[in-house]
Amino acid sequence: MDDPRRYLPAVDVLLSHHAMERSPVSRRLKRRAVRELLVDERKRLSATDAAPLDQEQLVTRALAGAEALAASNAPSVFNLTGTVIHTNLGRAPLAEPAIDAMTRAARQSLALEYDIDSGRRGDRDQVVESLLCELTGAEAATVVNNNAAAVVLTLSALGAGREVVISRGELIEIGGSFRLPDIMHTSGCYLREVGTTNRTHARDFEQAMSDATGMIFKAHTSNYAVEGFTAAVEESELARIAHDQGVPFIVDLGSGALTDMAALGLPDEARPHQSIEAGADVVTFSGDKLLGGPQCGLIVGSRDCIDRIRRHPLKRALRVDKLIMSALEATLQLYRDSDEIERDIPTLALLTRAEADIAATAERLLPALVEHLPRMQVSIAPCRSQLGSGALPVDRLPSRALVIAPPTRERHHDEHSLRKIEAAFRQLPRPVIGRLHDGALWLDLRCLQGEPDERAFMEQLGHLSLNREQGS
Repeated sequence: MDDPRRYLPAVDVLLSHHAMERSPVSRRLKRRAVRELLVDERKRLSATDAAPLDQEQLVTRALAGAEALAASNAPSVFNLTGTVIHTNLGRAPLAEPAIDAMTRAARQSLALEYDIDSGRRGDRDQVVESLLCELTGAEAATVVNNNAAAVVLTLSALGAGREVVISRGELIEIGGSFRLPDIMHTSGCYLREVGTTNRTHARDFEQAMSDATGMIFKAHTSNYAVEGFTAAVEESELARIAHDQGVPFIVDLGSGALTDMAALGLPDEARPHQSIEAGADVVTFSGDKLLGGPQCGLIVGSRDCIDRIRRHPLKRALRVDKLIMSALEATLQLYRDSDEIERDIPTLALLTRAEADIAATAERLLPALVEHLPRMQVSIAPCRSQLGSGALPVDRLPSRALVIAPPTRERHHDEHSLRKIEAAFRQLPRPVIGRLHDGALWLDLRCLQGEPDERAFMEQLGHLSLNREQGS
C-alpha cells in the first residue's frame, strides 16, 4: 500500500488556503503551526492505520494552533469568584486616568528622573512624594515594587543587626509562604517576640527594650482576626515606648486604604495618616489593594528614616518603572481631587456597589444561562462577597450569585458534573472564574458591572452550547 504520508499537502499549500489568508494571525505563526501540525500528523500516520486528515481538517487544526500560539498567557477574565481584590486575578482594576497615564508614559519620553527647572538629574520619587505626603501627613515618601519589598527594605535599612520587637499575635504569613519572621531574618534583623497570641500589653514591650533593640514593629493583621479575650497596645503608646528608647516605630498596614471606608458604607480600615498621627516613624502599605492603584509598595514617614531607606543598596533593585510611577501619580491625584472617589476608583466602585444593582444584573443574565444550560438547575441566590488580598478578612458584602447545579437525579455525580461545567466556563473565549460551593458553581456578580460587561458575558455563552454534553 502507498504510504499515506506522501499525500500530506506542502506547508505553502495549507498557508495559501483562503481561511488561512483571512486569519489575522501573523504569517510567521501560521507557518510554525502548520509545520508542527504536519510533524504530528506524520507521527500519527506512522504509528496507526488511521486515515489521513483532509485539507480542510488540517487547515482548521493549524488555525487553532496558530491562534493558541498568538493568545496571551494572561488573558482577560471575568472575576465572578466573590473576591473583589483577587491576587491571582491581578488585584485592583485601574482608573481611566491611570490607564491614560501609563499609555502616555509608554509612548513618550517623560521627566522621570530629570529636573526640568535645573536641567539636571532628578529623583523619580519626586513624581509622587508630595502627593503621598499630602494624603498621609508624612514628611517624606518613597516607592518600591510591592509592599513585601517595602517591608524588606525598611527592615534592612533601619533594623539590620539589631532586635525587632513585635507582638506574637502579629507574626503574620501572607500569600506564597511570605512569613514575617523569615523576612526579618533575611533582612538581617533579630526577632524579639513579646506577649502572647491573643494578648500583648505595653509592659511586654517596655521589658523587652535593651541596647540591642533596633525598632518596634507593628503588623496590621489584615488577613486574619483574633477575637474574644484579646488585648493590643495602641500605636501612640508603642511610639512613646520606641522613642523613649531612641529607636523608630514602624507600622506595616498592608492593604493601604487612603479614604474613610466607613464613610462609604464599608467596614472601617486603618489608614496611613492615623499611624503617622500616632507617632509612627515609617508606615508601609500597598498601592494595588484597597488604594486601587498599580502594584507597588509605598513607604511614608519621617524625613530621616525615608532618607536612610533611600540610601540603602536594595532601594535601586526594588524601584518601580515609569509605567507604575505614572499610574500611581494619576491614582493619587484622584484621591486628592475627586469629589466622588467611590465612583472614580474602580475598586471602590465595586466594593460600594448596591445589592439591588447586583440583583438586577442577575435577573437580566438568568434567562441566557437557563437557555444555554438546559440540563442544569440555574437560579439566583444571595451571597456575601469579600474584599480580598488580606483586607478585612471577617467582613463580607451582600451580593447576588447565579448558582449552577446538576439536576437532582444526578446529584450522586455532582462533583464530576460540577468540575466539568466549571471547566467549561474557564474555557470560554474570555474565561469566567467562579467558585464551587455547597454542591454548585457560584458566579458572584459584584464584579460584573455595566452594560458592556453584561453583553460580553452573554454573547460568549453560545460556546457553552457547543459543549452541551460537557456542561451537563
